[in-house]
Amino acid sequence: MKRFLPIIMLLMTGAAVAPANADIVHRLSTSTALTVDAAASQSTRLGSTYSVSGNNIQTEATTANNATTYADMPSLTAISAGVTANGETTYNVTNAAPQSQGTYQITTQGDAFSFTESFTLGDQVSSGTSVTIQEGSDITDSTVYGYNVVETLPAFGQTTTTAGGVAGSLAGTINSAGAIGLTAGGAGTTATGQFVSEVTIR
Repeated sequence: MKRFLPIIMLLMTGAAVAPANADIVHRLSTSTALTVDAAASQSTRLGSTYSVSGNNIQTEATTANNATTYADMPSLTAISAGVTANGETTYNVTNAAPQSQGTYQITTQGDAFSFTESFTLGDQVSSGTSVTIQEGSDITDSTVYGYNVVETLPAFGQTTTTAGGVAGSLAGTINSAGAIGLTAGGAGTTATGQFVSEVTIR
């Protein structure tokens, strides 16, 4: 038994001093993001609409020479822009169609009646496509209103509009120690700072 003891001790010693292999990765990353909202507008131009419904109602009746005629139903009508040299009528394509007025009357006097009429005048092109840009003498000067942002955006019958942001004093810094410094800007601005320290052991 004594002859094998040194060999066993030697094996144990060799196992204790075996080297360990490991990789350590340390990553540092910093970032800042400064944004100023842009002016935007989404518009849908609405056309003219007319509707009428009723019970015991008719258009105006006229009787002459034992013959009864009825007035035309009201409708939408195009706006004439003039007559060409060839005698053709041209129409205004920028203005919405107006309603031609009509006259109604009760069909049977004394009976119950109902009447509903609805008219919506559509959008004119000129009223919905105007865009005005406010220009300052110095776009970097925070005291000058506008910073060349769009002041007036298109506006039709259905419109979603967002005014442009103003940078103002918007700023962001990150130093080598990871200290983040952000300065708020004007309306419609966003400032984001980030510092990430990552340690990976493999």
